[in-house]
Amino acid sequence: MNLKSGYPVKQFDQPVKRYCQTLELKYDPALIEEYKYWHRPENRWPEIPQGIREVGILDMEIYLLGSLLFMIVETPLDFEWDSAFAKLAVLNRQAEWEEFMAKFQLTKPGASSAEKWVLMERIFSL
Repeated sequence: MNLKSGYPVKQFDQPVKRYCQTLELKYDPALIEEYKYWHRPENRWPEIPQGIREVGILDMEIYLLGSLLFMIVETPLDFEWDSAFAKLAVLNRQAEWEEFMAKFQLTKPGASSAEKWVLMERIFSL
């Protein structure tokens, strides 16, 4: 894959807003490769993307640089972050997924997705 080729951007039939988050993985190349393995389409737990869509998220992407993750979340304009992530936390297999992912992440034990991923401030827009 040539990173300089870029990534296609999805188009939506409605106005959207974007959230950006970051999280750090444990710096262990084997763990990072395993983390990537579990995020490939063929290895994902089907309940996880289903739940993400169920709470109103239109698209989600995760990028990796070394052990630093960057997530882009796109939602409808009326999306309410706190209520959506409170709902997501109790959906089928979500807590199990968060516990499973914790072994890869530099986070507190038992943290929810909303507690692990830190929202980022946009400091530039063209």
